[in-house]
Amino acid sequence: MKVLIVEDELKMASLLLRGFRKNGDAADVARTGEDAVWMTGAADYDAIVLDVMLPGMDGFETLAELRERGHWTPVLMLTARDSVEDRIAGLDVGADDYLTKPFSFAELLARLRAIVRRGPVERPTILEVGDLRLEPATKQAWRGTTEIELTAKEFALLETFMRRPGEVLSRDHLLEQAWDMGYDNRSNVIAVYVNYLRDKIDRPFGANSLTTVRGGGYRLRKDEVR
Repeated sequence: MKVLIVEDELKMASLLLRGFRKNGDAADVARTGEDAVWMTGAADYDAIVLDVMLPGMDGFETLAELRERGHWTPVLMLTARDSVEDRIAGLDVGADDYLTKPFSFAELLARLRAIVRRGPVERPTILEVGDLRLEPATKQAWRGTTEIELTAKEFALLETFMRRPGEVLSRDHLLEQAWDMGYDNRSNVIAVYVNYLRDKIDRPFGANSLTTVRGGGYRLRKDEVR
């Protein structure tokens, strides 16, 4: 891989640079978000490791600028804060994955390999599946022209489905994306919230877009089913 490390802490940047080179990867370092933007425009990178806490433009602003300029290089964000809100903020501006400090370099490599295999994927600012529409930045959702009022958790769950329409998503995956890790994976919270969503995005409109896949999880259909 050729990786761009965006990290202002010299010690962390040096450790990452040494780790990538030892692994046989090429790596460059940008100390600011502004440097990351022009370096991404000047060279082709397979992946970007982007710290959230940067001087000047922070990681979220840097990523938003990259996506605005049409750079869809896979991005792994590093943060010292482990919260659902941070993960959602990162996804809103186009992050591919998150890793909380401290972390093992082996895990970072594994996560980078996973997002690089998927390749650059454009993430529109407005998500659309059938006549469902979602705007992550403003936390608004519509079915056709009708706006749907959702709680924060309902919104996070629907956003997870709409970013991967047609795919069967497991309960564990949904818990990881929309809840923090403090939730018990044996809990029925996903089933409860899927039912809440059906009450808001399907049943009032005579639709059946959010389906249960026995033994697999749940799927948001790409096509309209009524």
